[in-house]
Amino acid sequence: MTETIAEEAGGSIGIVDVATPFDIPRLNELLTLLFTQETDFTPDAGKQAIGLGRIIADPGVGHILVLRNRGEIVAMVNLLYTVSTALGERVAILEDMIVHPDHRGGGAGSRLLRAAIEFARGEGCRRITLLTDHDNSGAIRFYRNHGFQKSAMVPLRMML
Repeated sequence: MTETIAEEAGGSIGIVDVATPFDIPRLNELLTLLFTQETDFTPDAGKQAIGLGRIIADPGVGHILVLRNRGEIVAMVNLLYTVSTALGERVAILEDMIVHPDHRGGGAGSRLLRAAIEFARGEGCRRITLLTDHDNSGAIRFYRNHGFQKSAMVPLRMML
């Protein structure tokens, strides 16, 4: 059973709800699309399915929100949780936001992002952090239009 987060008036864009294990095959397809666009990642359906399953199975780790249009998942986003020592509060990391190319440009991304922000707020999060490719000007513009700001922090990564 899914938990409905919000519903667009008239249902023209769809509903946002929390992903279930039954959604993993479609989520995996969306991640494959995303990881073929991102510089740092290579699609791996097996690893993706494991990661999706771990998030879905443990709400303390995070939630995957999906946008369904006529029952079909057309977009997804992950909210992963941690605690900020600077804030002394729960915060979220927004990852893997993707709208299927056939559903872009009609407000689906904005709808999902607004729902994710409200969901994180409802989960007690005081901040949302995200990463996007430094040269993805469209994504940067999209997130800035929704209130996100560039940070003075520089992300660094070490693979273990």
